[in-house]
Amino acid sequence: MNNSKNFALLGLAGYVAPRHLRAIKECGMQLISAYDPSDSVGIIDSFFPNAAFFTQQELFDRHNSKLCGTEQSIGWVSVCTPNYLHDAHCRYGLRLGADVICEKPLCLNPWNIDALHQIEQQTGHNIYNILQLRLHPSIVALKKVVDATPKEHRFQIDLTYITSRGNWYYTSWKGDEHKSGGVATNIGVHFFDMLLWLFGEVQNEDLHIATHDRYTGILHLQRADVRYFLSINRDTLPEDAQKRGDTTLRTLEIDGQKVEFSSGFTDLHTASYREVFAGNGFRLEDVRPTIALVHRLRTEQPIGLKGDYHPLARLPLAPHPFGWQR
Repeated sequence: MNNSKNFALLGLAGYVAPRHLRAIKECGMQLISAYDPSDSVGIIDSFFPNAAFFTQQELFDRHNSKLCGTEQSIGWVSVCTPNYLHDAHCRYGLRLGADVICEKPLCLNPWNIDALHQIEQQTGHNIYNILQLRLHPSIVALKKVVDATPKEHRFQIDLTYITSRGNWYYTSWKGDEHKSGGVATNIGVHFFDMLLWLFGEVQNEDLHIATHDRYTGILHLQRADVRYFLSINRDTLPEDAQKRGDTTLRTLEIDGQKVEFSSGFTDLHTASYREVFAGNGFRLEDVRPTIALVHRLRTEQPIGLKGDYHPLARLPLAPHPFGWQR
């Protein structure tokens, strides 16, 4: 097991980086160096003000390479960069001689996992993915219920996740499906991983709608049928939620009963890091089924509203704010 306490981090200016910084600090580790092409990284002063920071990856790499064999040699690399760079930055960490903790999604394509596995074998180092919903107390309790339920019972599930995003989203890398993987990958991958962990792998699926701002369909898993609706369009929120000024809706309904897991969703990175350090982190094969699923959803042709579908799938579609086509 890797006993180093020294971290390097890529993607310091990103939205999720503060959760990784907090996890590194709360686990008693030390951030040695960090990289981001943007220099809007003042958040680092709250955690590791003495860490070296670089806006050029070549200089970041040079610095880390010079530390090899010293007391500050990098043993861990945290990857918090845009989705399409995760694969490359995981490779960088392994070849630096470090283990890697990567934010979701691990990569965009299932064949990337095979290549990363080869590099793990070549270097003797490992990649771990953040799959924090598997550690959420409500989801852990739900898994115990599912596992104790007779195998012949088939669960009926509605998953709804709406997280409002403004026009900025479409001019960032997140609005580029080739870089983010689209809505199903960027906001859906954690929920799909949770569902497959709870109810087994996908037997078959129907994709009903796939646009720039929403994905909806049905998954037939080993032990459940799941109607899902994922959206970044505020107008798809229920009217009462809009009146309250809510910007997010996260609901999971199982056999007509709602499961509450809205609270604590963003507070699980430290728990994820501790699991990695304890030897229980989530590895490449843990994420393969979900990466394969979101890749299929990204490349499938939607069938429209046929058969059984999520109630919110009937909402009117919205044009892209800039007139672009998906």
